[in-house]
Amino acid sequence: MRILKNRTTLGIASLVLSLFICFGLTPLFNKAVANKVKIVRVTKDITIGDEITASMVQSIEVGGYNLPNEVIKNKENIIGKYVTTDMKRGDYILPSKLSNTPLAEYGYLENFTGDKRAISVTLRSLASGLSGKLQNGDIVSVYVAEYGDRKQTLSPIELKYVEVLAVTLSTGYDTSQKETDDGEDKELPSTVTLKVSEQQAIKLADLEANGKIHLAFVYRGNDDNTKAFLVKQEKILEELEKQDNDDESINKLNDEIQKNTWEVNKVE
Repeated sequence: MRILKNRTTLGIASLVLSLFICFGLTPLFNKAVANKVKIVRVTKDITIGDEITASMVQSIEVGGYNLPNEVIKNKENIIGKYVTTDMKRGDYILPSKLSNTPLAEYGYLENFTGDKRAISVTLRSLASGLSGKLQNGDIVSVYVAEYGDRKQTLSPIELKYVEVLAVTLSTGYDTSQKETDDGEDKELPSTVTLKVSEQQAIKLADLEANGKIHLAFVYRGNDDNTKAFLVKQEKILEELEKQDNDDESINKLNDEIQKNTWEVNKVE
């Protein structure tokens, strides 16, 4: 009799639990699934650092069940912001994926006032870009091989000390943005972006079109020392302008540069 009573009690409890699930939990679950929420969804692939425009996102209604509370629901609140991670078409957007200001990786293009230019040069071989070891902020000298019809090798004094803004892969990512996973082959840089004057940009465009550019490492480190090299280059450009590009004067200046070891202020 005791076994029978236990089985009867267990059966009744199971029946009550089944009824509770069917008429209590299931309707609540169905209601949650059926509840629609308007959110913002990505309509095209977006790359890290891109500024969000209206064409990149859309407002849609989706089921609210298991949806993060912080998901963006109003697209007007994100237009003009910058994405901090790559997004794929169909992704919804969280505040953690957005920034009000351009990412640091792209900041080097935000401080131009019109007096300087940013120009990229092609790295035609592993050796031409210091075997992939250049970094943002480095000071380099620009050389050119097989230049023109005479296939000359030149060392333009206009490009003795030039600042590297970015080193970029063939995918368009800067090397500072893309980390290589363990076990993957490291992708080699394809271009280097340099910060130059108008005069230097014209020279670089000519070298790019008519020769093979090589970059030689000069300095990496303290900001004051970096600025000192750039000041030396500015003085060279000013002198060239004064001399109106007279060949004899330029050669004389070039000899002086080669003989003189520039003193760079050292900061302990």
